[in-house]
Amino acid sequence: MSPFVDSERQLAAFRARVLVAGLLVLLAFCVLAARMAYLQIGKHQELQVQAESNRTAVLPVVPDRGLIVDRHGVVLASNYSAYTLEITPSAVEDLDATLAGLADIVEITERDIRRFRRLMEESKRFESLPLRIRLSDEEVARFAVQRFRFPGVDIRARLLRHYPLGDTASHVVGYIGRINQREKELISDWPEDQQANYRGTEYIGKLGIEQTYEDALHGRTGFERVETTAGGRAIRTLASTAATRGDTVALTIDIKLQRLVEDMFGERRGALVAIDPRNGEVLALVSKPTFDPNLFVEGIDVDNWRALNESIDRPLVNRALRGTYPPGSTYKPFMALAALHTGVRTASTTVNDPGFWMLGNHRFRSHNETPLGPVDLKRSIVKSSNTYYYTLAHEMGVDAIHDFMQPLGFGQLTGIDLRGEVRGVLPSQQWKRSTYKTPEHQRWYPGETISVGIGQGYNSFTMLQLAHAMATVANGGVKFKPRITAFTQGADGSAATATGKPPEGQALGYRPEHISKILDAMEAVTTEGTSARVFAGAPYRSGGKTGTAQAVTIGQRERYDAKKLEEHQRDHSLYVAFAPAEEPRIALAVIVENAGFGSAHAAPIARRVFDYVLLGQYPSEADLAAVSQGQALAPIGTPRLAADVPWPPAP
Repeated sequence: MSPFVDSERQLAAFRARVLVAGLLVLLAFCVLAARMAYLQIGKHQELQVQAESNRTAVLPVVPDRGLIVDRHGVVLASNYSAYTLEITPSAVEDLDATLAGLADIVEITERDIRRFRRLMEESKRFESLPLRIRLSDEEVARFAVQRFRFPGVDIRARLLRHYPLGDTASHVVGYIGRINQREKELISDWPEDQQANYRGTEYIGKLGIEQTYEDALHGRTGFERVETTAGGRAIRTLASTAATRGDTVALTIDIKLQRLVEDMFGERRGALVAIDPRNGEVLALVSKPTFDPNLFVEGIDVDNWRALNESIDRPLVNRALRGTYPPGSTYKPFMALAALHTGVRTASTTVNDPGFWMLGNHRFRSHNETPLGPVDLKRSIVKSSNTYYYTLAHEMGVDAIHDFMQPLGFGQLTGIDLRGEVRGVLPSQQWKRSTYKTPEHQRWYPGETISVGIGQGYNSFTMLQLAHAMATVANGGVKFKPRITAFTQGADGSAATATGKPPEGQALGYRPEHISKILDAMEAVTTEGTSARVFAGAPYRSGGKTGTAQAVTIGQRERYDAKKLEEHQRDHSLYVAFAPAEEPRIALAVIVENAGFGSAHAAPIARRVFDYVLLGQYPSEADLAAVSQGQALAPIGTPRLAADVPWPPAP
């Protein structure tokens, strides 16, 4: 074959290869053009958003938490700014070495480390967790110089919650704490707008008003759109929506009265609830012992947590809302009203009291089995005759007692605007059938009715219920739902908003003459009865009823001797009261656990409350010192004007 022909073949093959290559290149350009058209036209909007998100970031601006104040504007919960030393565990290679290195720069205690490790267990590793709170300016400067040595560690400016009065009213105010996993799961089920409002929020109300009014106190989260570098560092703000501070929540309680009562309890356990019977406003809601809510703000350490939870005194339990007790003889005025209202007895009906009462072969005793002789309704309350109410309960029956007491709020939720209230027990035959499983235990026995009639047996009520019932009777049988908040007010100074509908009283249908008989008898208790010594010399008229409730059962053949019992087994001291007698402005119920007779311990605290509310008087420094040293409980010494007492006190 000639060279010319071979060259022609090679040239043809080359041209074929060039054509194929050209077609491939053209196809590639077509694909590229199509892809570019798809991305720039079809996906333009989506990619523009993605590019913008790579260039910018939306950051939540956590709002300042709202204030909590008492009825006079005294601040009970506020905020302060502080520098915190924080660690993001996921960004730290050797945590122990980092902690050791930081300890050379700033002071870090064992408590700080224990709290930090507990927070690590409760949080995700990529969250920034505080190691030290409230760094000084000098400590901030020292760390800033060494910052390059500690990746994953930084200084942050935080707004921290503060309770300026310490443990005063701690069960009412409550506290905030870091959002735990269970709460995060609950938030995830909220509507989208509510979830968005908690982005960036690390703390939430855990107890008391902080929990109940979380929505109002939290405020509205703001947002900032910032331009960022490739490394994620913000360089400028492009747009922002300011956060709105939480509302101020104003309470109905008088914190000065609250502090007075807590001081008068000293180291004793117990509870007191004081209510304005005219509108249901709670003036004081005391539970002793208290606790310092500031311990929880930074994350409570193990030692303090163990001390609070393992204490036999159970300081975290709100005894006013959750503590249930037999009312003892404080139940008798309500039983007397039941007798009049149902027509079982009149005020003049007389019962002979020999110091005991027999039901079959069972002997029910009176106090020290002292015979009182003929007893009518008034004398039964003044002298606290058990026999009178043994026979009354037997005549009425437990179901009739239940049906009368239920509208008064016994064994019912009062509906107070504070979470955690318990129902207690108002016994009836149906209650027992639904509570117990075996037929023997479900049966109601006549002897059980007898115990119910004097406030013992299955009766188990809160001090809030007892105060609520006392307020209703003192107000002529008109019931108001208890409330502890007066209004909320926006951070912008907007008009105050009531936290509920204007109070509307519910008349329970008692005859005025029946109410008058009960209140007159209770007033006689303070002039000639069991609390006469406590209220001697008071320039106002009041009514009350002492009570002693068993903490443990004492056999019928045994005699009660406090000296032979452990302190936690001794009787409780109770008192219910109202004042002034002619136009009641305050009604209360108080219990001092394991303190014995109501006239000796509970009634003096009630006297102190009335002296403050009606006379503007406060205990003297000597009286306060006597209580703090355990020498006396709420002594009635020489008072001083409440206006002269330095306020607010040191926490």
